[in-house]
Parts: sequence; C-alpha cells; structure tokens
Amino acid sequence: MALIKDSILLQCVEGSLGNEITIYKRNGQIIVAKKRRKSDKKPTTKQLEARYKMRVAAAYAKVILQDPELKAYYKSLAGPGQNAWNMAVKDAYHAPEIQNIQFEDTTVVVEVKDEFRVAEVQVRIVGVDGVVQERGRALVGRNGVHWYYQAGALPAGGTVIVVAVDLPGNERVREVQVE
Repeated sequence: MALIKDSILLQCVEGSLGNEITIYKRNGQIIVAKKRRKSDKKPTTKQLEARYKMRVAAAYAKVILQDPELKAYYKSLAGPGQNAWNMAVKDAYHAPEIQNIQFEDTTVVVEVKDEFRVAEVQVRIVGVDGVVQERGRALVGRNGVHWYYQAGALPAGGTVIVVAVDLPGNERVREVQVE
C-alpha cells in the first residue's frame, strides 16, 4: 500500500487497473494498493458468524441513520477518519457488558458498560422453586454505569437474572444466586 501526495496524474483516478492494483481515496489521501483477490479457502464458522453479524450491523446503521437525532449522536462520537455510519455499525456489532451485580439490602445494583449507550436494564427475581416472583426495569444512577432495582424481597437460594440492552437491541444476560 502506498500513500500518494500531490499527484496531478492520480488526482481524478479511482478504481482497479487490471488485476494488479486498486486506487482509492480515504480521508483526502490517494492510496494505491495491490488488488485483493478472492480466497480459495472455505470460510470458517467464525468468519461466517462475523460476516452475518456485520450484515446485521450494517442493516441497523442504514435504518437508524435516517433519524436525525441518532445520526447526530453517532456523529458526535466519531473520531478523525470516522463518520456516523462507522459508529452505528460499531455499536450494533458489540453488546453491552454486565460487569458486576451486588445486593444492598433489597436493592439490586448492576454495573453495566457499553462503549455507546445502555438503553435499559431489566431484572427478574426467581424463587428457589423456579417461579418468577417479580420483574421490572432498573433505574440508571447518576454516573450512567450503575443501575438500581428496588426489589420487594430477595429470596435466599433464589436467582437474580439481569438483562442489559443497548441502543441497537443487543442483549447480555447474567444470572447470580442470592445467598
């Protein structure tokens, strides 16, 4: 790959020349690179999963960027050489991460991080018998990382199931036993 500076000859040229080189522009720079060829190898399962995930992320970005508010939000997060599309695809590609679940009396405190924005955190409290005793949405704290759910009671030996959802709808589920 070569970066070309101040070339009058290549300033108006883009595309492939034969089966040898490709010329394209990125961030105002002209780039000349060896033309990529199709691989002879069959894609692995992980590669197929990544391709599917990328197709879903691109479909999300295409739809979501029609909303001017969300487009402005993603554009505000873009760095040099990035745009709202890149940020929306990146957000759709990664699910939020539930880092910690703690109990303070009957309050469930959930620490959730996402590179962009966590849309909601849902909490279900399941008794020892496996029956859901209560469920509801947690409220976000001042720092935007801790979410609080005030439970009626936390049954000893029961389970607390937390579901964190980000803006694109990616979910992360985590279960914790109540002691």
